[in-house]
Amino acid sequence: MTENKSPRRRGLLKGAAIAAGAMSAPMVAMAQTTSFRFQSTWPAKDIFHEYANDFAKKVNDMAGGRLKIEVLPSGAVVPAFQLLEAVNKGTLDGGHGVVAYHYGKNSALALWGSGPGYGMDANMVLAWHNYGGGKALLDEIYKAINMDVVSYLYGPMTTQPLGWFKKPVAKVDDMKGLKFRTVGLAVDMFTEMGTAVNPLPGGEIVPALDRGLIDAAEFNNASSDRVLGFPDVVKNCMLQSFHQSGEQFEILFNKGKYAALPQELRSIIDYAVQAASADMSWKAVDRNSKDYEEMKKQGIKFYKTPDAVLRAQLAAWDKTVAKKAGENALFKKVLDSQKVFAQRAGQWHNDYTVDFKMAYNHYFGGKKA
Repeated sequence: MTENKSPRRRGLLKGAAIAAGAMSAPMVAMAQTTSFRFQSTWPAKDIFHEYANDFAKKVNDMAGGRLKIEVLPSGAVVPAFQLLEAVNKGTLDGGHGVVAYHYGKNSALALWGSGPGYGMDANMVLAWHNYGGGKALLDEIYKAINMDVVSYLYGPMTTQPLGWFKKPVAKVDDMKGLKFRTVGLAVDMFTEMGTAVNPLPGGEIVPALDRGLIDAAEFNNASSDRVLGFPDVVKNCMLQSFHQSGEQFEILFNKGKYAALPQELRSIIDYAVQAASADMSWKAVDRNSKDYEEMKKQGIKFYKTPDAVLRAQLAAWDKTVAKKAGENALFKKVLDSQKVFAQRAGQWHNDYTVDFKMAYNHYFGGKKA
């Protein structure tokens, strides 16, 4: 039976509907935005800081206003090497850097960047981290040093150059006595080779080179090296090295702040990390290759690191890790885990991967490369 509504009743119902709408509108407008203040360990002009902002933008876009990450450059709140403590204490809600920068707290942390990684490249190290037990080991190390953080690793880096030198490196002895900048376990490896190492943060390297405080230095890649000013003070760059051939970025969150987020926002972070990892690796190919060409046009001389120096790195690495493994049970645990994964994955990779240099030379070998 259809109910006949009087004009008065229809008016009351309409008024109630309008009131309900008026009440619901402010509830939507009052949806809270959670703001996270991050700091990177990179100067604002570095492509690495750009990568940090790329990640933040992906989170911000997908969160639709419910979560906003702001990324400050290195030194805005704390020095680069103090990022982990600042995130742990809640001085910062999160940060963007590399695991090797925390090396001083536990030597095992350098194994996510320094060293040969048993023949794995950076993407394979990430595969070990995510599927071969590395993540659980990193969490174990952070717990052991009382760092209450959530760590995401992403963004496989290209093989890093040996570095920038006033004179090209022709033999192993050329490394002896050099005042050289590097970080992580590479400090120990180069020290074993007779190099005098100074682990400066990224923003301090070129000024130190310019003033003669160091003789040579490595940082990371063509784009970063160019924008940081290496070509302005040194004209020789040695390409290829084992000292940091498998590094990746780290995104840190204060664990309490992260745990307070609803599951939906934590899932957005998870997938933003994966998306940023892929995007960063593609952008790096484009930007690094362009900056490499530009530096050659500037007159920078690039040389392949001699095989004798590469072999000396491996020999120095073996001595370094044997010593560290004897001193630190977690160090040995990480090495053993990497070795098991690398032996299987490396065999597959080496057997299946075609020689891309053959194809490149087929098409471009007649031109000056």
